Amino acid sequence: MTARPTRSGDGDRIQLLTFRVGDERFAADIFSVERVIRYTLPRPIPNVPAWLEGVLDYDSRVVPVIDLRARFELPPAPRERSRIMIVTLGADEWIGLVVDAVDDVTSVDAQWIAPPPPIFRGLARQYLRGLVRSHGDESGVIVLLDLAQLLSTGERIVLEQAVTGHAARG
Repeated sequence: MTARPTRSGDGDRIQLLTFRVGDERFAADIFSVERVIRYTLPRPIPNVPAWLEGVLDYDSRVVPVIDLRARFELPPAPRERSRIMIVTLGADEWIGLVVDAVDDVTSVDAQWIAPPPPIFRGLARQYLRGLVRSHGDESGVIVLLDLAQLLSTGERIVLEQAVTGHAARG
């Protein structure tokens, strides 16, 4: 998946929504983010992986909710500042991502995005779209996630079956 830069007077720029999971700063392409909502406890679904918290009803859809802390094998944390980012993975595939906090929307030069290494701070390359290295900003590196790669094909099938089964019961 290639970055979708926006044209500005000084070169290619990419708009990102930055957020936190644990001690790390992450980002997602703003065009993939539908909405950010306050954390609400999702309705649980039986017999699913631990990182799948459950489902939410959002915009007349049943949206599966993934806990990124659990997905990245981090310990649980209090939910006071947590948010759920509703993101699109494709034309008709929406998921919710539980994050510790949402920071802001930022615009970066495409040239500041470096290709991901094989592993970065315990995260496999498959989850990473790149690393944003900011110039003169003490906040350091921001991990740009490849949202479409958060789920394997097998996990997508399990997720679809769980959501379909829940919608039929609900």
